[in-house]
Amino acid sequence: MPGYAVLTNDLQRDLVDKNSQRKANVERMTPAFVRFLTEMRTLGVPIVHLQLVYDEGDKKIELHEGRIPVLRGTPGAEMLPEFVEPSDVVMEKKKDSGFFQTELDSFLSSRDLDTVIITGMQAQVCIQTTAADAHFRGYNVIVPSDGVVSTRDADRDRALEWLASYCAVVLPMRELSDRIRQGDPIDFTPAALP
Repeated sequence: MPGYAVLTNDLQRDLVDKNSQRKANVERMTPAFVRFLTEMRTLGVPIVHLQLVYDEGDKKIELHEGRIPVLRGTPGAEMLPEFVEPSDVVMEKKKDSGFFQTELDSFLSSRDLDTVIITGMQAQVCIQTTAADAHFRGYNVIVPSDGVVSTRDADRDRALEWLASYCAVVLPMRELSDRIRQGDPIDFTPAALP
């Protein structure tokens, strides 16, 4: 049976509140996503929250309303509390991918976790880059279709299509929970590219 880990991306106040549509999409996802995380914890699946954190001197930071978002030590950089439990791991990152210059690969491999469930936002940026980097490192990748959001639904849908065609199994959170609970295998055979 695979060793699973759930990775959340960027569920932080400054990033979620960046615009009203993004905030509404996260709010819409929240009840089912909290249930999913709770069930994963019950099943013994580790939860790793990837927290984007910037420092004053960082380069290539996208300013928001003239200020640095998710600046270290500010309330806007903190993880949204409804998603985090004390047993979870919070891991800082500086770029979109959760694997870029972080301890994520070491954390997963030291625990024999070979399958990552990538969630959060934005589907076309952090989800895609983290999924591709996981794939390049030999991990099985699952992206719950209803466990990721983007500001625009079209961006999310396009990202999910790309992920399913290249490096990830895409399925709903409920089906994924059921399969993990029942020990049902998931076929990670890569799709044949056209």
